[in-house]
Amino acid sequence: MSGRPALAPPGADAAIWHDVECSSYDVDLSLWRELADESAGPVLELGCGTGRVALDLAARGHEVTGLDSDAELVTALGERASERGLPARGVVGDVRSFALGRRFDLAVLPMQVVQLLRGRGQRASMLAAASSHLEPGAVLAIALADPLEGVPAGPITPPLPDVLERDGWVFSSIPVAVREDAGAVVVERVREAVSPAGELSRAEVAISLERVTAAMMEQEGANAGYTVRPSRQVTATSEYVGTTVVLLEAPS
Repeated sequence: MSGRPALAPPGADAAIWHDVECSSYDVDLSLWRELADESAGPVLELGCGTGRVALDLAARGHEVTGLDSDAELVTALGERASERGLPARGVVGDVRSFALGRRFDLAVLPMQVVQLLRGRGQRASMLAAASSHLEPGAVLAIALADPLEGVPAGPITPPLPDVLERDGWVFSSIPVAVREDAGAVVVERVREAVSPAGELSRAEVAISLERVTAAMMEQEGANAGYTVRPSRQVTATSEYVGTTVVLLEAPS
């Protein structure tokens, strides 16, 4: 035992930090709602995290299955859906190789999930796995962003931190640098947690996102047998970069 203060309550690390850094983002929700309303069938969210999008769509009456490789995040989604009586469930799986044994009328990858994959090969595997779960003519919607858009590489003037208070703990996360690294963009963050007893803990994390353009994703989708539909935009705000959502229609 080192005596070092914990960065989060026991057993809640991944879910806590996902909530801190992602849960307040709501600029894209209107687009996912619109696509779900148009599909009129079950929705699959790939890279669902703790359910930011899945729970929102389920609250609007859509049946949603969320898939994520992190079991803690999937558990959080399931518990929240159960507490609220929502038609959403979480499944642990890899977006490159999942097999759920059913098909959906819409699949979405919000918040640059696809940019966490490494290279064309991994994206091709995801496209193939998604295609096998989509009804003919169903849509696969993929969010893409460039974290360097309008931001010079290197140290940045930190914005206000993302902050969350839960069970007497106070959590904050703030991006402190953005840099390029072999075709990827690395966002460096500092995470801090203050326990109910006032103990402060701090950790530095780096999140690497591949620089994937809409044109690249559309070409890869076409190569995988999808039909490319006109892309949609999520407008940039003072706090968030803009997002292009690539729309791919599953083969008949």
